[in-house]
Amino acid sequence: MDTIFIDADRRIGGPYTLAAALLGHLVPAELEHRPELVAAHDIEIRAAAPHLRDRVPLRRRSLADTLPREQRVLVPGVRRSLRIANGLAELIRDCLSRSGPLTLHVTNLGEADHTDTELVAVLRRRIDPGLLTIEEGPSRPGAGPLPADFDRYRDEGFHHAMAESGLEVLRGLAYEDEPERWQRLLHRVASSLEAVGREEEARELYDRLRRLSTDPKHRATAAYATAMILVRHHDHAQRDPEQALAWINEAVTITSLLPDPRERAFHLGFDLNGKALVEVRRGRRDAAMELVARAVELAAGLGEEHPVHRLVLYANRAQLQAMAGQPEAALADYTRAIEIDPGYPDYYLDRGNLLHELGRDEEALADYETVMRLSPPFPEAYYNRSEVRYAAGDLDGARADLDHTLELDPEFAPAYVNRCGLHVAAGDYPRARQDVERGLELAPRDPYLLCVLGQVELAEERYPEARMAFDEALELDPELVAAWAGRAELAFERGDHEGALGDLTRALKLAETAELLFNRSLVYQAAGLPGQAREDLLRAAELAPEDEDVRRALSGTREDPHRAG
Repeated sequence: MDTIFIDADRRIGGPYTLAAALLGHLVPAELEHRPELVAAHDIEIRAAAPHLRDRVPLRRRSLADTLPREQRVLVPGVRRSLRIANGLAELIRDCLSRSGPLTLHVTNLGEADHTDTELVAVLRRRIDPGLLTIEEGPSRPGAGPLPADFDRYRDEGFHHAMAESGLEVLRGLAYEDEPERWQRLLHRVASSLEAVGREEEARELYDRLRRLSTDPKHRATAAYATAMILVRHHDHAQRDPEQALAWINEAVTITSLLPDPRERAFHLGFDLNGKALVEVRRGRRDAAMELVARAVELAAGLGEEHPVHRLVLYANRAQLQAMAGQPEAALADYTRAIEIDPGYPDYYLDRGNLLHELGRDEEALADYETVMRLSPPFPEAYYNRSEVRYAAGDLDGARADLDHTLELDPEFAPAYVNRCGLHVAAGDYPRARQDVERGLELAPRDPYLLCVLGQVELAEERYPEARMAFDEALELDPELVAAWAGRAELAFERGDHEGALGDLTRALKLAETAELLFNRSLVYQAAGLPGQAREDLLRAAELAPEDEDVRRALSGTREDPHRAG
């Protein structure tokens, strides 16, 4: 077994110090033996190991890769590093499957950048220890300055490094000495602080800029960014759309007065788009739609400049149109955004979701699978494909996609909701309980998880616990049909026909389905009300004329009645 020694101290190489050294050991040999494997992981290798970029051309290219930096307005989110880590894990696993087992002896893992600590966690989770063994050596606090490759950090979405290194540089940089550099760096650092959930520190930086700077564009950017913190704060209790409106109006006021018409068109359009989000949070979607429409008009005057800005506006308008019940207009705008940059994966995901809602599942699958080709492993794409497969009756495929989603991201709470639902449907209640308990650790007030917990408790005849779970789910979401149906089944099991009828009637007011009508007919029949039972069966037959259970019940030959629920 081969052994290599790596110092992971982030002061050596910043983000992916460990990964760059490991890839430097593995990639050259793979370029000789399996260049196609390296090409399949071009994005991950180039992000983690800049010294290999000359040897690993960019195969999956986004429009932003060809633009001047000032036109790259889409900065990768904080979750992108998890996608990179998963892609690197798959590359490393495949390299070792050819070259043989490896022991990785790592010192200073405690001094590593977030990207490397995240990667090590993924490697330990996803690669068999018989193939890769990671041994930790001692860690000692490092000395000297942190690397400050701020363009790389921004382009790759390395927010932890941007925040830490940027704050270190700002402490030694006076506004008076280099005002433009100071302001540009402050915006980058504050944006990264917000991305990693340190919004209060970001606000302090923006306040500092306001105290020192009179530059209109920088003050407008600070006002815009403050508004965004107030509507996107990770702690929902800290969100304040009304205060955000005051800040975004300041940004709009300033950028409306910029003297250069092209500069004004871009910056004002950017701020109007931000104001649209504020209006959405205030419940004023029509006003938001008008603001985005104005921003789109302004962007049309920019010619070929700022294409990424235009595609963002189209995608945001599509989202508003979808919320307003205008799916065809939304699809057209998502398609416009995709046509501007076919190499950017995120909007395929959004368009696929809308196509799935419209029942156009083949097209939705094509979009999700395009995301899988264009991007390092993207948990949401597999999760969304699982929903399409489930709707098509492919339960094995849906389960495989949910398994892979959680392999990529064990903290993806919605996947636990859906997977434990599959376990319940299969009668595998122990596994369902494992998933629901793990999901509730991540999202303790998720009504869907609580509903599934109620179903598990009911199946195991823990009736008080089942009632408690259903009640809590309905307290959080009074329109959760499955919880009303589950509580009705619980009441029926315990002989409470009146309670079961009440809960099923409430469920039917929310969603009239043949299944719910059939189940209520069973309760009516058990309660000695055959006339009402027949009315429900007749209506169920109208909704689902091919339903064999309904047809048998109407003909009086039903042999194995469903339980209510």
